Amino acid sequence: MIEIEYVYASLLLHHAKKKITEDSLKRVLEAAGIQVDEIRLKALIAALKEINIDEVISAATTLAPAAAISAAPAAAPSAEVKEEKKEEEEKKEEETAEEEIAEGLAALFG
Repeated sequence: MIEIEYVYASLLLHHAKKKITEDSLKRVLEAAGIQVDEIRLKALIAALKEINIDEVISAATTLAPAAAISAAPAAAPSAEVKEEKKEEEEKKEEETAEEEIAEGLAALFG
């Protein structure tokens, strides 16, 4: 499994418009104080040859707002449920208070 710092280093190089090679990636990782694993380095370089980073970034930024929009309606019912529970609790407290008052009056005049 490729460590996330390898991916971040690749994105940094891509953003700087530098070619992502074993040597450039290794230098970035070492500059960050990360001990480089040659096998992971080679695996990432091989995987990146099959990937268009700009397309992946574009797809990710397109999907993120859509995910936020789809999550928003899911959050709304949660707030409604909490409001309903609060109203139910208040109603129960009122009923309990009324029952206690009725019991107290019955004891006085009963």
